Amino acid sequence: MRARRIQLALPKTGTMYRRRNPYCFRIVLGIFFLFFLIFNLNIFTTQDLEESSMSDITNDSTAAILSMVPSVFHKFLTSKTRNQTVAVTTQNGTITDPYHPPNISEILKFISKYNDLQIVLNEDVFGPLQNDSVIIVIQVHSRITYLRHLIVSLAQAREISRTLLIFSHDFYDEDINDLIQSIDFCKVMQIFYPYSIQTHPYDFPGVDPGDCPRDIKKDQAIVRKCINALHPDLYGHYREAKFTQTKHHWWWKANRVFDQLEITRYHTGLVLFLEEDHYVAEDFLYLLELMQKRALELCPQCNILSLGTYLKTFNYYTYNSRVEVMPWISSKHNMGFAFNKSSWREIRECARHFCSYDDYNWDWSLQHLSQNCLKHKLHAMIVKGPRVFHIGECGVHHKKKNCDSNQVIAKVQSVLKIARSSKQMFPKTVTLTVASILKKTKLRKGNGGWGDQRDHILCMNMTLPTW
Repeated sequence: MRARRIQLALPKTGTMYRRRNPYCFRIVLGIFFLFFLIFNLNIFTTQDLEESSMSDITNDSTAAILSMVPSVFHKFLTSKTRNQTVAVTTQNGTITDPYHPPNISEILKFISKYNDLQIVLNEDVFGPLQNDSVIIVIQVHSRITYLRHLIVSLAQAREISRTLLIFSHDFYDEDINDLIQSIDFCKVMQIFYPYSIQTHPYDFPGVDPGDCPRDIKKDQAIVRKCINALHPDLYGHYREAKFTQTKHHWWWKANRVFDQLEITRYHTGLVLFLEEDHYVAEDFLYLLELMQKRALELCPQCNILSLGTYLKTFNYYTYNSRVEVMPWISSKHNMGFAFNKSSWREIRECARHFCSYDDYNWDWSLQHLSQNCLKHKLHAMIVKGPRVFHIGECGVHHKKKNCDSNQVIAKVQSVLKIARSSKQMFPKTVTLTVASILKKTKLRKGNGGWGDQRDHILCMNMTLPTW
């Protein structure tokens, strides 16, 4: 109707207008139809990808998970437990002998041996560590299923062969050791936290029989004369060893890697922190190095690079190459973050703030240290489209009825499949989002669980460089 009104309004001075208008109308209509077709084709393609992704997410069987992993890496997902009867050949023939896991005394000897020898596996294949190479430090407890998938994701990352993986353990398990020692795609090292609950089950830093119960009142604890009666936390509770261990382990691990290992003596590159229930994208190292190159230009004050964010949905279509800048926040930026030795030295100088802060979480303690001690506060450059994902459904802080890892892993693999199909991986550059501003963060009250003076002393004693 609109085209007809325009035609009637034209002056009738000849046949030219009457002949040209239908022709022009057909051209406009054709162009409109072409744009309509392209637009809908794009929508259908996106919907197809998303629908395909959703079908992948719902299909979380072991077979489906394996189908999304190259067959060469299936070996890392295959259980080869020692916890079974084994055949032993003797002079009198073959007999069966049940497997006996090591006792505490044996575990302590193994831990001491590993930590003293500082063996680097596969160094003969991949060469010595370069001073500017990325070191990836992985904190490991006992969740081998998650660890298997993390290793598979690392194996598929570009340039992984140039890195050094350091697995830091607070639980000695020979099945986990076998898994880690089977890694053949880069250099590997294991370190063992020597003050674990496993090796100290009946004395500090484990649970001493003389310790105060968590919920006993202070006056009652004093009457009972339990060991830590004078030092409840800020909420009136006494220490729980299973919670204090994680903070001790993280602090010991950082000190060990930066200041006590021979292989890191002259290392100046980034150290990336992961945990056993993380999963990495194939371009995580590529993006980390790209962010490092652009950091001086985009954020001179940034001393932390963060690859992981806790998002319920992952939108690679919008955030593939975008980063934002803000002060480091423990609850948002504690996953897949990296810094170098220069930043570590400033953190180490503030050890007392970390070790005496009444919070059993290492990340909250690190944020407290930043806000109250550091001359150069911790500022992070964060990638908007995460390259490190959290796949752990169960652990110290999360107790779900269904701890099956397949559903979350299937979702992550599907997200990465979409990113790969839509060519959102390996961006040529990173850009700072317009909305990125340095947001002020409020000082927080600690979560408690760290009032015991023995924890403060143990923590401080870990900050002793051996060079």
